[in-house]
Amino acid sequence: MSETIDSLLHEDRRFPPSAEFTATSIAKPELYERARKDRLGFWADQARDLLHWHTPFTETLDWNNPPFARWFADGRLNVAYNCLDRHVLAGNGERVAIHWEGEPGDTRTITYAQLTEDVKKAANALETLGIRHGDRVAIYLPMIPEAVVAMLACARIGAVHSVVFGGFSAESLRSRISDASARLVITSDGGWRKGKVFPLKSAVDAAIELSSDGTESTIEHVLVVKRGGNDVEWVDGRDIWWHDVVDSASAEHEAQPFEAENPLFILYTSGTTGKPKGILHTSGGYLTQSAFTHKNVFDLHPETDVFWCTADVGWVTGHSYVVYGPLANGATQLMYEGTPDTPHPGRWWELIEKYGVTILYTAPTAIRSFMKTGREYPQKFDLGSLRVLGSVGEPINPEAWIWYREIIGGNTTPVVDTWWQTETGAIMVSALPGITSTKPGSAQVPLPGISVDVLDETGHKVGNGNGGLLVVTEPWPSMLRGIWGDPERFIETYWEKFDFEGSPNRRMYLAGDGARLDSDGELWVLGRVDDVMNVSGHRLSTMEIESALVSHPIVAEAAVVGATDDTTGQAVVAFVILRAKQAEAQTAEEAEAILKAQVSEQIGAIARPRRIYIVTELPKTRSGKIMRRLLRDVAEGREIGDTTTLADTQVMQVITDKLK
Repeated sequence: MSETIDSLLHEDRRFPPSAEFTATSIAKPELYERARKDRLGFWADQARDLLHWHTPFTETLDWNNPPFARWFADGRLNVAYNCLDRHVLAGNGERVAIHWEGEPGDTRTITYAQLTEDVKKAANALETLGIRHGDRVAIYLPMIPEAVVAMLACARIGAVHSVVFGGFSAESLRSRISDASARLVITSDGGWRKGKVFPLKSAVDAAIELSSDGTESTIEHVLVVKRGGNDVEWVDGRDIWWHDVVDSASAEHEAQPFEAENPLFILYTSGTTGKPKGILHTSGGYLTQSAFTHKNVFDLHPETDVFWCTADVGWVTGHSYVVYGPLANGATQLMYEGTPDTPHPGRWWELIEKYGVTILYTAPTAIRSFMKTGREYPQKFDLGSLRVLGSVGEPINPEAWIWYREIIGGNTTPVVDTWWQTETGAIMVSALPGITSTKPGSAQVPLPGISVDVLDETGHKVGNGNGGLLVVTEPWPSMLRGIWGDPERFIETYWEKFDFEGSPNRRMYLAGDGARLDSDGELWVLGRVDDVMNVSGHRLSTMEIESALVSHPIVAEAAVVGATDDTTGQAVVAFVILRAKQAEAQTAEEAEAILKAQVSEQIGAIARPRRIYIVTELPKTRSGKIMRRLLRDVAEGREIGDTTTLADTQVMQVITDKLK
């Protein structure tokens, strides 16, 4: 029998959309039927309806050389024009594009007319600095409006941007600059985080000086936004203040159309070899699916909604749902510079009340952090404006989903859990809030026009009630077009495993995630395949065991790893953070006994942890993902591996000291 991933947890709670919500929702059930009847025709309709084409396309998809897709290839458009100019020309120039709030409390309100003017000035400034169509520009900025302006200015002139998250080290920045051969870096002196300024330009200076192979940096200029007010080193002739060249630039700039397959951005994601993968996205297909999903998944009414995606623009979620999706749809959104707990744990809820946020899109990590601090903080603020809640970044356990709906959504607001990746470019699987009866913890159904399945190791469908490997079976508009400069790695990483002779597509996209189909055929994402354990011949998902742990009322957060075991092959080891009040009431031994019994009751004895460590923190990357390989080092008694990518590099020392 082919190996599959065992399905363990069962969830019977259902939340159908209210009649009031359904009556006014943007998405209608016929979307699915239209896409089923003519998938390519469906996407062609979305591209025409949602975007402005300077030259209309005549061919929707060219899949003659899989896995290298071409969507709307003979059409021409300008991404920045679609996000800005056309809204002003339609009479919506005075609509607010961005409500921006800095961590110290300073604010800016930017209309579509103002943002369009700012981007035109920045585009002229980039051209003055010699940046042309096809050049690569690295962007290393905090969450300030200039980050959005810089991205759109690149798109306007046909340059390719590579945004690097502002928390990454100089070495990480150097490797990305080098791989993309970037000519320009846009950065700032510093940015605000946790009540103080963190420097950014110093990392850029170090990145330009660093060289692993003795070659000179490709960077010609460093364009610096004044934000932190901190002192910076300066190289005359290379370093230029943003306000000196952008603010004084002409506000007249005509957006030229480019081919739909014109590269829009490179975004680097981690790779198993240690070398980051430069994921390449192009223009027409990416913008089509970003706009479609933003409109339908969040039931966007641009005239009245205030949308808030809490992601940094350094991640793909920030690209698609802070910049391109919302602005293509003419939405009003909130953008916040700082952390959720500065200057107090209720900052996010304060901002929702202040700006009347109606749609909130955030990560399960943030939700679980709020659960840990307690419901009293959100309950101090009026969250009644919220009408849609979204989750992104990793599987959300059912109890966090329920807390999100009940405490943040007032027990009435629909929650949409979205599955997608840097590589997919836009949301692929999600409930639609006016249509779907939602299930806590489930990503649920592919969006109209998207085709996914769950296969075993040999490529056979696992069927309902079973788990396996998540694949995308048909090309989609916002799909990655390759790994920058490495087509062989692109094929090997994503397309070789299920490259079947005689199949209609010849290739399927391997997502790298485990998933299961429930009895209704709906999708539950189980996390990265790397996080699947083999216990006594059973392949178990860490996510499901974590969900069982977090469903106990004493638990705030949990991480599970598989540790080598002479008897069972691997054994389950859990690291658990208790809720604040419970940590005082329970000894570690008492909590461990309670939670071992919880897992046995919820899942079965096969999943009972060998050890449960009670800790105060978990090792997380700057994007909030748990670094399970470091916990695996602890569980197996090894020396702790590289911690440089952690948000707090001291966490592992705290954990190991506590467990001594």
